[in-house]
Amino acid sequence: MWLPVYATPAERAARILVFLLACAVLLFLIGPLLVIFPLSVSKDPFFTFPIKEFSLRWYSDFFQNSRWTQSLWNSLVTATASTTIATLLGTAAALGLSRPNFPMRKLVMALIVSPMIMPVVIVAVGAYLFFGFLGLTNTRTGLVMAHVGMAVPFVVITVMSSLSTYDTNLSRAGASLGAGPVSVFRNITLPLILPGVLSGALLAFAVSFDEVIVALFMTGAEQRTLPVQMFSGIRDQINPTIMAAASLLTICSISLFLLISISSRRRTSR
Repeated sequence: MWLPVYATPAERAARILVFLLACAVLLFLIGPLLVIFPLSVSKDPFFTFPIKEFSLRWYSDFFQNSRWTQSLWNSLVTATASTTIATLLGTAAALGLSRPNFPMRKLVMALIVSPMIMPVVIVAVGAYLFFGFLGLTNTRTGLVMAHVGMAVPFVVITVMSSLSTYDTNLSRAGASLGAGPVSVFRNITLPLILPGVLSGALLAFAVSFDEVIVALFMTGAEQRTLPVQMFSGIRDQINPTIMAAASLLTICSISLFLLISISSRRRTSR
């Protein structure tokens, strides 16, 4: 904690108090997450704390149980597919919305980001009714499309943030030298906004990989994702294997957060 040399005793005490308060709030927020990791390496078949004996049996059970491994595979495939589609659509939408002469720009932007502000259960019910009419419920295609709708707003916002600092004169210069629109985008625009595109893609992956409410409505037994399998395990039978799955999910989320932070720092430095 940084304290200036010229600070008075009252200022020092206030800074220390604020620091301790921030630590207490942080511990309150992340405390439940910290409990997951020791419980996942407990040998006891029940949730007991403090841990009496440590073991990796629940991680072994996770990777040897076909239900858990299949749900993990479903989550990875669904998140990868939805991230790819959402990144392409979101980047294209951001490029269009960044133009000042785009018609009804504010209205279109509000419609695009509406899945972010609507309650998730409403989005889930709407997706279930819409894709049910198309016969895509209980299919991976329907789940991917539903997750794309939830992930696109994050891509649009991050890419538009990058485009806000993009100098359009560079595109004009490329066009004046004979480059076509595709060539200008590939060689000039995309390299400059790539950090924003990657950040949006990572956020889209996190949204799809961690989402549970829409997946509950859209998936059947064969398409269960890891969060849905965890929810079902808690509802049917509490098993410490859930703690191992929760630990892996938490590690994945933290890794994505770190990647987003690194990407944002590089974008800021550039």
